[in-house]
Amino acid sequence: MSHVPAAELGGTDQPSRDGESMAPPAPAGAAVLFGDRLPLAERFTALLASSGVSHGLIGPREVARLWERHVLNCAVIHPAIAQGQLVIDVGSGAGLPGLALAIARPDLEIHCVEAMLRRTNWLSMAVADLGLPNVTVHRGRAEQFWGILSAPVVTARAVARLGELARWCLPLLSPGGSMLAIRGASVAEELEVEREVLRRLGALDEVIESFGSGVVDPPTTVLRVVIGERRVQRTGVRKNKARGKRRGGEPGRSV
Repeated sequence: MSHVPAAELGGTDQPSRDGESMAPPAPAGAAVLFGDRLPLAERFTALLASSGVSHGLIGPREVARLWERHVLNCAVIHPAIAQGQLVIDVGSGAGLPGLALAIARPDLEIHCVEAMLRRTNWLSMAVADLGLPNVTVHRGRAEQFWGILSAPVVTARAVARLGELARWCLPLLSPGGSMLAIRGASVAEELEVEREVLRRLGALDEVIESFGSGVVDPPTTVLRVVIGERRVQRTGVRKNKARGKRRGGEPGRSV
């Protein structure tokens, strides 16, 4: 999830113009990662620094490190996803990693799932502003989309404890699929604690992977959780209505 609580923020504010924070310049690694789509990534980062802050999706003290801690930190994981895959991003928040991946990899079809209306409104605005035809925004909790959305890859960034995250995300995977969870340095210890829970939920294997060496420091750590060829059993299904928006507000579609 992309939102960073104010209590956890650090760094210094960027200079502002007309009361809005300005995005820092793109580091050299951004050109390597995004190639000819760097201007689109720069526009996305500028949106995060301006309306992302004013909408409460990004803390103002995060602006100075938007590239390294957020945009690049998320986009570097794209080699973990095969060509042309459908991806569900759970707890998208400010589009991290969903929109960052959509910019880096236009071949991917990204479905951003986010429960909060304020955030889905911002996401839909950003998708329209950036002109990303490969992104659909859905409003609702992950469990509301069990049986509605299904994909070979589900991504999530610091949404919850690993066991709880798996309960939400694994039922969204198609058979043989993988959850890619962006985690911190303590992921190995977390995995040892939660491995039994993951097995009960249908996980067959877990692999800790590292991405972005030479682009971000430290590299991004991803826990890949792989399920078997049978669908994961759903538990605690909610009956709330789920909503979807595509390209800035059009009705979303089921997958």
